[in-house]
This record gives sequence, C-alpha cells and structure tokens, in this order.
Amino acid sequence: MPELPEVETYARDLREVLPGRSFTGASCDWPNQLPRNEPSELDARVRGQRVESVGRRGKYLTFGLTDDWLLVHLKMSGRLRIADAADPPDPHAHVVFRLDGGDELRFHNPRKFGRVYLLADPDEMLGELGPEPLGDAFTARWLREALRSRRGRLKPLLTDQRFLAGLGNIYVDESLWRAQLHPLQTADSLTDADCRRLHRAIRHVLARAIEARGTSFTPTGYRDLTGNPGEMQGTLAVFGRTDQQCPACGSPIVKMVVAGRGTHVCPICQPRPSDA
Repeated sequence: MPELPEVETYARDLREVLPGRSFTGASCDWPNQLPRNEPSELDARVRGQRVESVGRRGKYLTFGLTDDWLLVHLKMSGRLRIADAADPPDPHAHVVFRLDGGDELRFHNPRKFGRVYLLADPDEMLGELGPEPLGDAFTARWLREALRSRRGRLKPLLTDQRFLAGLGNIYVDESLWRAQLHPLQTADSLTDADCRRLHRAIRHVLARAIEARGTSFTPTGYRDLTGNPGEMQGTLAVFGRTDQQCPACGSPIVKMVVAGRGTHVCPICQPRPSDA
C-alpha cells in the first residue's frame, strides 16, 4: 500500500501541473469508490471547479477546489496518471476526472480498494488523523508523552493513523530497525533515549524514502505520476528481506506476524522483549 513517501511524491508532482486548471466533469464506473457521493453528484459538483491547491494529509491526497475538497486514498494498488483524453481508455481507471485542455486525471485502481471523497469540509475524513511525522508538532517530547500513556505494542500503534498519520508496514519496520526496537515492545516501556532514537529514525526513513520517490516491489505495484517505480526498495534494511543478512550485524532477517501484518526484524539488533 502506498504510504506517506509515495503519496507525498504524487502530491509534489501534481502540484507542478494541476493548480489553476479546471475540471470539466468526472465519471465513475464503480460507485463503491465514492463512499460519500453518487457518480452523478461527483460529475455535477466538480464541473467548473478550479484546482487551487494540491497537498497530502497522512495517506490522503488533498485537492483544494474552488468550492469543495477532493480527497483520494490510493489504498492497496491505486495509481494516478494524467493522460490525453484521446489515449486508449484504461480498463482499471474506475474514476476519471476530465480537465480543461483535453486531459484526464485517471485513477487506476485494479483491486478497487481506492476511495475518492468530494467534501465541503475535509475534516470529515481528516479530522481524526494523528500528527504528521515530518511536521513541527511531531517532536521527540510529543512522542515520549504519547507513548507513555499507551500499553499496546509498538507496531500496531505506529501503523494506527489516529496515532500518527502516514506510516504503514514498510516504513514502520524500517524505523523500528533503525531505532533498535522490537515491534512487540510495549509503548509505555520505552525510555527517553528509546523515544529519541525512534523519533530520529522515523523522520530519517521517511525523508530518505521521499528522496527516493517511494518504494516499488512489483510491476503492478506503486508507480509515480509518469509511470516510473520508486527507488527505495534497493536500500531497505529489513522489510521484504527475509533470511537475508542484516546490514548492521549480518544476522538473517526474520519475518513474523504482528497484528495480522507481515513484519521484518533483525533478532540481534532488535531484541525480543521478555513479555512478548
């Protein structure tokens, strides 16, 4: 699933080409992609609205329009592409926005998990999200205080979007490895030094992933706006590297399941807590 770095890559690329352009309509052949709108409503409401801004909140792409907000969540396999309307149709682009000038913004969504929301108030969807891990509000002190009040395990907590917005399976595993913390360690057991390491690790991993334009594992996985894969997969330390050597100590990486998610750890660099 695209996480913060992949969505941020889309936001930055779209920010270069969309603001100032107007929608001339929209179509949707899979209404379940529109939990808050009917296809006919989406088409009617976006007509004539200009794109004022493009941003990101957590894993959501946010488009500030003349009168409304358009939110897009890519989920498992969603991609965005700007294409000429005369190009052959994409059978997996179940939501298509028509743009002035004859282009289309196509939401390629083969597994149909992605979602689109047209709202007057974006806080209807975004209001419950936690702080941005690259934002000013996310400090080591905030993290220390937030973790001290939680008794759950680290991995499920860090992937909870209400706790911290944007992190997912890949970058939580990478951050925990870099911070030398086990995913089953309880949040309230972290020391001040642990919290500082984790804070630094999260910000470092996300910044590197944005610079690498995200992570791509398969041809059908994440691709950027122009169809190119990310480059972070070549430098991941633990995620997806089961039985390969840890880059720090050389021990084989172990895959386990934590809260239903495949999770990758180094058993030496990330000692398993005694109560796990």
